[in-house]
Amino acid sequence: MPGQPRADNRPPYARIAGHYRDLIGTGVLAPGDLLPSIRTLAAQWNVSTATADRAMKLLREEKLVNGIAGVGTEVMARPVSLASGSERHDRSSRTKSSWGVGEKSSGHIAGMVAAPEDIARVLDIDPGDDVIRRSRVYRDTHGIVSHSTSWIPAEFARVLPELARSKRLKGGLSLDLIADATGRQVQQRIDEETARIATKEDLELLELAPGTVAAILVLTARFLDADGQLLEYGVDLGAPGRTRRTTSEVLR
Repeated sequence: MPGQPRADNRPPYARIAGHYRDLIGTGVLAPGDLLPSIRTLAAQWNVSTATADRAMKLLREEKLVNGIAGVGTEVMARPVSLASGSERHDRSSRTKSSWGVGEKSSGHIAGMVAAPEDIARVLDIDPGDDVIRRSRVYRDTHGIVSHSTSWIPAEFARVLPELARSKRLKGGLSLDLIADATGRQVQQRIDEETARIATKEDLELLELAPGTVAAILVLTARFLDADGQLLEYGVDLGAPGRTRRTTSEVLR
């Protein structure tokens, strides 16, 4: 079966759907691309046409594809679901990019700054100590998806000065570069999700009009090495209307 690990115990329709979900999620298949016909899928995966059709039905229900009479199954353009820092880290390990389907990033700003009190507490440093701050905005055709900020211990600027430069990094995320330069790999990730009414600063970062009253999702991720030392602390502010969606298979 194409591209599938051997120890995959999911039912055949779920394996097929998962294969194409991954291709769409990583951008290998773009909006407008056509998937193989049901008959072709059945032959490629050695399953019945009913099983292949069930896989495509699952993708249609997830709004990833659309069946067009006389044409086939087309990958849909859709608003991007708000990704956590851990999901972007996983995506980068596969594609060397944190972009989701239909996403681009802009406004890459970086520098060495004085740590705010809340960030100092997370990094276990004193308020006002140096810390690397990197920020960018993720957008799709519908507008801003999220504003993302990475807080990185200042020590890494000695081996990776580009972390403090206002340019998009080449070769992967900051965590990828840190691992390559220092050998310190992410061994544990701690994600948290909260919701709040957007503050004045949130409105500015998400390019919303002053005085706007909107609920936003705040996703944080702590990335720790094998010794439990923090490599990076990420904070993503989701634009109003963006959702968090995860998909999992129920094994019986």
